[in-house]
Amino acid sequence: MCILDKIIDKRIARYQGDLLATHYAEVENMYRQIRGWRHDYRNHIQVLKNYAASGDREALQRYLNELETDLNTVDIAIKTGNKMTDIILNSKISLARSKNIQVTVDASVPVALTTAEIDLCIIIGNLFDNAIEACMGLPEEERFIRVYMDMKNTQLYMSFTNTCAGKKMEKRQGRFPSTKGAGHGYGLVRIDTIVERYQGYLSRNSEDGAFTTEILLPQ
Repeated sequence: MCILDKIIDKRIARYQGDLLATHYAEVENMYRQIRGWRHDYRNHIQVLKNYAASGDREALQRYLNELETDLNTVDIAIKTGNKMTDIILNSKISLARSKNIQVTVDASVPVALTTAEIDLCIIIGNLFDNAIEACMGLPEEERFIRVYMDMKNTQLYMSFTNTCAGKKMEKRQGRFPSTKGAGHGYGLVRIDTIVERYQGYLSRNSEDGAFTTEILLPQ
């Protein structure tokens, strides 16, 4: 194996390691939330039993109403109509919110897409990871990610916008440089490669304090 192949293998291994660490953090955060909900609802059940045993129907109804309101506020599940998109979006949203990043999502995706699920996962995952990374350089009150996905005629459109530190970035050799420095940016390259393979459209726009990526994939 030549030196160049070894360097490429090391970079791919480092990139895959970063992905595994990110996915582990996402799963761990979701388990933490589930454990919290289980603990809370044990307490809720005990309170409801006490109200029922005492025959206080008014207090029982009031508490049930409060629980219903609370459940509506914690239900952050995004349902786009496409299972794979739901899985990746919800895991990334959970991770972003655990880092105190405000996230808004408006996404509607048909169940049947010609885009392979693995390619869709790579695109959405990398876009979200890059947005989270950029937000972490800001104070908590300034962290924000907005995601929009929908069909535009026969093309799947997606837009990711995030706040970021610093002024407008300039392209180098037709690309925006990775904010992680030299030796990184493989996620951006993978996105570019997939979009090119589907003969789609990709646009990145940098402004002071914000960065937006738009993608169109023919279906």
